[in-house]
Amino acid sequence: MQTTQHVLFERSEMKDRHLVRKKIREHIADKAKLPLLIFPEGTCINNTSVMMFKKGSFEVGGTIHPVAIKYDPRFGDAFWNSTKHSMMTYVFNVMTSWAIVCNVWYLPPMVKEEEEDAVHFANRVKAVIAARGGMSVLPWDGGLKRKMVKESFKEEQQKKYCQIV
Repeated sequence: MQTTQHVLFERSEMKDRHLVRKKIREHIADKAKLPLLIFPEGTCINNTSVMMFKKGSFEVGGTIHPVAIKYDPRFGDAFWNSTKHSMMTYVFNVMTSWAIVCNVWYLPPMVKEEEEDAVHFANRVKAVIAARGGMSVLPWDGGLKRKMVKESFKEEQQKKYCQIV
């Protein structure tokens, strides 16, 4: 990492967020530098859905080159369910699988529209990625797989379900 131009930060530190945003803006302004590779979900899930994107990547401007990535689990599953398997079990499963096959689609570049905020831009990019990968769009973030769901969120979903029924 010392030989490349990584931008490292602690997500929970507000000061780091502002510094990272500044570094990213400087990076994309310099046309001599390579594009940044950003994973805006912040985590991976079970290859069926695309979760909420962190908005910071979409606040800085510049052109987004979306990439849809989907693993084909027929020969070996790259997904690690950390609540069910230890790291060693996961590594063993990956290393002993027949193959890890990954489909990658490079999608047309996207730019934030004039009246669009970062959240809407992120959702538009996410929808394009999900559609190409044949995945569903989820409105929540990947932290839910590691934390208990808030009661307010459950109640909101229950109200939506009641309206449908």
